[in-house]
Amino acid sequence: MSTKLTRDQIAARVAQDIPEGAYVNLGIGLPTLVANHLPADREVILHTENGMLGMGPAPAKGEEDYDLINAGKQPVTELPGCSFFHHADSFAMMRGGHLDICVLGAFQVSQHGDLANWHTGAPDAIPAVGGAMDLAIGAKDVFVMMELTTREGQSKLVEACTYPLTGVRCVSRVYTDVAVFDIRADGVTVIDMFGEVTADELLRLTGLPLKFSQ
Repeated sequence: MSTKLTRDQIAARVAQDIPEGAYVNLGIGLPTLVANHLPADREVILHTENGMLGMGPAPAKGEEDYDLINAGKQPVTELPGCSFFHHADSFAMMRGGHLDICVLGAFQVSQHGDLANWHTGAPDAIPAVGGAMDLAIGAKDVFVMMELTTREGQSKLVEACTYPLTGVRCVSRVYTDVAVFDIRADGVTVIDMFGEVTADELLRLTGLPLKFSQ
């Protein structure tokens, strides 16, 4: 495989596609990096399910306040105008369709947009779906951010998920270290490729009948 994007580079690519004025939830893990790459001149209102709107990027080293954390228990910063509220109100925002975008990690995404991101069946895994199910169904757009392949070289973008599902037909776009994929009614379309990756490589890796926008 050709040169791949780093995790921060994937996060920066996701940040490019988040529009001015959007209300966005960043899932636990990889998606939290997106907060550090949003342009300073673009107002994006970040939501965290433990009860905050107006979350800023990660604090500078030594300036962490562990009373101010995101849902993944990572320290965050406040932006001017930020607000805090009850956990139940936070979930009402998620379930009521008030979020424009959520960015989630995934173990697998199917060609139809099914999402599996909470359990692999491993005996030592913590079987807790958390708020991901509410986000996957409640947000207007679901972006997934993940590396395309597992450590064993298997594609995480698949014909059908083999892990327990978080949501059905909910993913609209998948950002990976080698390409960006749109999940559409007529199938999966590659809208961006990175480095020297080729269409043939993506077709071979995924085993899917991909379309290409370029």
